[in-house]
Amino acid sequence: MLMELERASLLVIDVQEKLVPAVFDADGLVARTRWLVEVAAELGLATVFSEQYPKGLGHTLPALLDAAPGATVVDKRHFSCVAADCLPASLLEREQIIVCGMETHVCVLQTVLELRRAGKKDVFVVADAVASRSRENHELGLARMRDAGAHIVSREMVLFELLRSSGHERFRHLSQTYLTGEQP
Repeated sequence: MLMELERASLLVIDVQEKLVPAVFDADGLVARTRWLVEVAAELGLATVFSEQYPKGLGHTLPALLDAAPGATVVDKRHFSCVAADCLPASLLEREQIIVCGMETHVCVLQTVLELRRAGKKDVFVVADAVASRSRENHELGLARMRDAGAHIVSREMVLFELLRSSGHERFRHLSQTYLTGEQP
């Protein structure tokens, strides 16, 4: 199954000020997540940022919010965005949800498992834009989501599948902007 621009939305889970320093390769995660958020914004995907207890853990990194003007920000206390019942219609009205963020084995995992259990959603987890405090927990989280039927993808898969063709009107710009030179 391929991701489709008309059917997809992006969910960025808990990339927050006080949480980011704790994850493995924090700078890389932020750079790769920003790359994905920028691509989604350029393609007009509905984007939602979740925040786990922002009063204590801070808010979504400003660099990510700046990359997605008009994105929705929701807060939660449950680890799962589904259990928190915080996901807006703009995200849920699409059949495909592309997920990135942190931590792979906690909030991302629980959200993805509950999206899958709720049915009627194809979930695509961007492996190079999710992170945990340890590589082991990251890998275990990805394996468990794959076993539950989530599609494990890369950022480049997202870009190429949403564009579908080199004839797409945005292909030249996006490939020159996001696929040349050193990548995060």
